[in-house]
Amino acid sequence: MHAEFDVTLRPYTLNDCTDVYEAVRESLAELIPWMPWCHPEYSIDETRTWLETQVDAFHQGSEFEFAMVSKTGRYLGGCGLNRIDRINRVANLGYWVRSGATSRGVATAAVRKLYGWGLRHTDLVRFEILIAVENRASRRVAEKAGAHPEGILRNRVLLQSLPHDAAVYSLIR
Repeated sequence: MHAEFDVTLRPYTLNDCTDVYEAVRESLAELIPWMPWCHPEYSIDETRTWLETQVDAFHQGSEFEFAMVSKTGRYLGGCGLNRIDRINRVANLGYWVRSGATSRGVATAAVRKLYGWGLRHTDLVRFEILIAVENRASRRVAEKAGAHPEGILRNRVLLQSLPHDAAVYSLIR
């Protein structure tokens, strides 16, 4: 078993635009099947708009999206807490890693750090990870990070306009 990857999480800034865009473009083949926001014509304007929304959301406490960066400062991907249900104190925990940084434990380390951040900085009691059943790599990340598998939700996610079953995992306080 290899040592956990040294990844740092930090809130996004508008200065991340080019790095995020380049990482998404590099990773289109791996992201398109699983990420509803990703498509072949993904543009830098979409990146800029998303970052503007996320920077505001973070300051307002409505979503918490983080850049995953290496110790040298290279952008590796993103992770975050979103779709926050304040009444039930539940959030979705999501992640993606650029193609050039996969299979090194980046996502697993990021999930563990994000979960720890959520415990320290929010009153959330449940962190859900929802993954298309066919996305084996992402499911492995959830399992390695210690998330508990809870079952399969039928037709829970739409990918490329088609319904897919999703595995749900949880981390709890």
